[in-house]
Amino acid sequence: MDIDKDQLLELIPHYVAMLLLVFLVLAVIRELAGDLGFWVEFVLIVVIVFLYRPLVVQLGIAPSSWE
Repeated sequence: MDIDKDQLLELIPHYVAMLLLVFLVLAVIRELAGDLGFWVEFVLIVVIVFLYRPLVVQLGIAPSSWE
């Protein structure tokens, strides 16, 4: 399996942004609602991760390999 370095470099900022978005959303929700528990936070993380890709594709800022 050959890894395309250009494609990898194009994806890194999106994975960093996704990680930061998860931390931001969890921090805001914890501030507003308090501690939600592990499973609720886990579900929120999964939802954010799965919604990120279609959102950036819709916004037109997705890497070429996601389009």
